[in-house]
Amino acid sequence: MGRVTERRRTLRIRDGAVSSRADTLVAEEPLEIRLNGKPLAITMRTPGDDFALAAGFLVSEGVIAEGDEVQSIVYCAGATAEGVNTYNVVDVKLAPGVVVPDITLERNVYTTSSCGLCGKASLDAVRTTTRHPVGDTPPVRVTPELLAALPDRLRAAQKVFDRTGGLHAAALFSEEGELLDIREDVGRHNAVDKLVGRALTDGRLPLSRAVLLVSGRASFELAQKAVMAGIPVLAAVSAPSSLAVDLAAESGLTLVGFLRGPSMNVYAGEHRIALEAGVH
Repeated sequence: MGRVTERRRTLRIRDGAVSSRADTLVAEEPLEIRLNGKPLAITMRTPGDDFALAAGFLVSEGVIAEGDEVQSIVYCAGATAEGVNTYNVVDVKLAPGVVVPDITLERNVYTTSSCGLCGKASLDAVRTTTRHPVGDTPPVRVTPELLAALPDRLRAAQKVFDRTGGLHAAALFSEEGELLDIREDVGRHNAVDKLVGRALTDGRLPLSRAVLLVSGRASFELAQKAVMAGIPVLAAVSAPSSLAVDLAAESGLTLVGFLRGPSMNVYAGEHRIALEAGVH
């Protein structure tokens, strides 16, 4: 798939000097996710890792939790009236015997970076549907110094961002700070789904010893995706939402926001932050 970036003509104005040139932009296209042949969701995403994106989305929605619950993931041929394969429609076929839950989430019609349910109902839904509860034994322990180093490691690994400046990224790190995987996408939620979907197909769920770092803010949806994958620590370079903090507190997730250099705020799960003796 070579559609991660596209070229567009732009008029450049620099200190009064005007010129015309082509600019490299991040690609954005819709992806329809079908489940057993039936439309389930549409999300705007950067093409690439579409199968992992679909699998991770289904983990986030509580449809699947193990790799053997998926029989196949394929692009749908003849997705248009002309019979052309657009590579924008993916069908996930569940393995025989896997029960399809009653999916009633509002975002099944259309998914965006700001979607998600609100209030106590959404918190209850995540708590009751996850099959990978956040519960690390022994607890993951990370130092502030280790967390402070992660954003630079994330940035250094962003390949497409260097060319476009328009992609979000999500990365998984070990509790020792080793970069395990990184994915980029126009949407933070998609980047996380790609990480989780890859972990699912590789047989690495739950990610009970991993730290998830996301560029930008930590929304409720990103906290939900971390909890559904059994991830104990979620860190973001920007602010969390109030509902993300509520979910983290209820589920046992460690949530770190405003991770910028040596500064950070710990909003929930502070028992996993290894502080020096006497520091509170």
